[in-house]
Amino acid sequence: MQIGTSLTHFLIESQRAHKAASGDFTLLMNDIVSACKVISSYVNKGNLIGILGSAESENIQGETQKKLDVISNDVFTNTLMQGGQVAGLASEEMDDVYHLPATAQRGKYLCVYDPLDGSSNIDVNVTVGTIFSVLHAPEGVANPAEAEFLQPGTEQVAAGYCIYGPSTIMVLTTGDGVNGFTLDKDIGEFMLTHPNITIPEDTSEFAINMSNQRFWDAPVKRYIDECLIGKEGPRGRDFNMRWVASMVAEVHRILTRGGIFMYPIDSKHRERGGKLRLMYEANPMSMIVEQAGGLSITGPDRIMSLAPQKLHQRVPVILGSKNEVQRVWDYHKA
Repeated sequence: MQIGTSLTHFLIESQRAHKAASGDFTLLMNDIVSACKVISSYVNKGNLIGILGSAESENIQGETQKKLDVISNDVFTNTLMQGGQVAGLASEEMDDVYHLPATAQRGKYLCVYDPLDGSSNIDVNVTVGTIFSVLHAPEGVANPAEAEFLQPGTEQVAAGYCIYGPSTIMVLTTGDGVNGFTLDKDIGEFMLTHPNITIPEDTSEFAINMSNQRFWDAPVKRYIDECLIGKEGPRGRDFNMRWVASMVAEVHRILTRGGIFMYPIDSKHRERGGKLRLMYEANPMSMIVEQAGGLSITGPDRIMSLAPQKLHQRVPVILGSKNEVQRVWDYHKA
């Protein structure tokens, strides 16, 4: 579709291309869009309305919640619950699956989400975002339990994120490529600005937290050492390093100009399985990256092939430009 097409029209046209479509997914996406618009407004206002700082609480991962974590979770949860297109919800900020009220209409989808990724950066005005994944709900189950959510990434119906930076951009895939839509606040619509996003296969840019270097496994150390040596080493070229500590920001940069993002397994996080969450961070971002021509792995395995064991399961994440991720993958196989 042409640049400037509204996301609403984009979804309607996509629905028309599938004769069996009921329109339920389009309605669900409209709810997600509505929630992201509200969160974007809150993020932009910040301390003008007194919502920065700690909420004086922790989520199930033991992470201190920001006020905006709690607000964003409430906005996303309430909007989707009231929309009637989901049978159940799960979030980074909730201990367990959220069961809809008995009187709420049930839909045929499940949604898992990180309502405000990178929220540790919010007080210093660095880019944050919302990540979401849509799954099919089991038929005939009124209140899906955790087991119904534990589907591999390959079973995702759709995945996306909304990044709240200098502009608010929603990036979405339904398994047929990746498109980006920028929010025009004057008219309140997301407009197509980044059609058919493709990640360059090669890159000279990597993103990793170098302070953890002493904890990495040998394959990751080998890869980063070769990048740091630059053109005098086996890679024959210099690399640049980036690190924002916001997965949404890191992935968006990779989609825009290529790169590799790494939060590998290390001795600090080995017992927990990794740092990032499989269901509502790694899987949706992996689907987006793969649909844009990149790769996404744990190190030895493809992320979207993993069989989830629990809702808040953690995994290592290495994703981005195809040839660089493949090199890291090969080092793990050696």
